[in-house]
Amino acid sequence: MVDPLLSLSIRAVSLIALLLCVPVVAHFRFAPGALWAEYVGIFFHLVVFLLVFKLPAPEWARAAGYGWLLLDVDGGLNLVDPQCTGCRSRQRCAPLNARAGRWIVMASLQGSLTAKLVGLPAGAILFAYTFASPFLPTVWLSPASILVLVWFAILTWQNGI
Repeated sequence: MVDPLLSLSIRAVSLIALLLCVPVVAHFRFAPGALWAEYVGIFFHLVVFLLVFKLPAPEWARAAGYGWLLLDVDGGLNLVDPQCTGCRSRQRCAPLNARAGRWIVMASLQGSLTAKLVGLPAGAILFAYTFASPFLPTVWLSPASILVLVWFAILTWQNGI
């Protein structure tokens, strides 16, 4: 018997990820520090596990995606000390951004031209922020956040049910 969650299409999973990601991204601007966003963020990350599983990408890139998700969810649940993940704080977790960036870039390379045009800069910004984070505030991640939302929308639009 097939697990119903695994039978969801890329379109369904990316739509759910998009719907959960919008309030998380919006909270950074409109309700910073709001506790509700932590819970929505955890559900968002859990849905993205399915997206990492479903989108074509090299295994090493999927491993980076799973690593990002595992550590980010554990950090959100306070199960892992931020120092163990290489994070200085839960708000500025650059090493996890590098993992997310690698997966997004490699998954985008397997997709359409539109997915590449949006996913490559989104992943590249996340990856580059890893190295620039000691010198830049987290607001510099804003373009990547918007691009990731657009990338989820493209995945939803371009993949059939």
